[in-house]
Amino acid sequence: MTRLELKNHQVWQDLTEILENINANILVKEHLEKCDYKVCGYWDEQDEYYETITFPRSLKAELIGSSIGVTNKERFLKLKFILLAAAVDATQALSDNAQKVGELILVYDENLEFIDENWLLDVDSPMLEIKGAHT
Repeated sequence: MTRLELKNHQVWQDLTEILENINANILVKEHLEKCDYKVCGYWDEQDEYYETITFPRSLKAELIGSSIGVTNKERFLKLKFILLAAAVDATQALSDNAQKVGELILVYDENLEFIDENWLLDVDSPMLEIKGAHT
């Protein structure tokens, strides 16, 4: 029987190199700019519906996890980010006490073309502007 070990396989080295060179803030910022820093039609974990959730423009992102997936016909990359917001002072500088406002998972195909998104937001955060909450 052949024993296959992936830990030293080139795919892991390539993936590690890609992830080390990804600028999380740029990826998330590009995504947020496309949706005007808004999520429309969000359902939270308690099945409450929110028409619009607007993020502060000062939002920062940190890559906290990644995975690759393979189906019969597709390969994809999932990147999980933590979203941080901090108050902006009079000089437009971010304060050091950034608070987590949520998480974002972005899914890309093998050409790094966007496929899907998944949001997990802290709807109680004062840093988010929420309109139209319905139960």
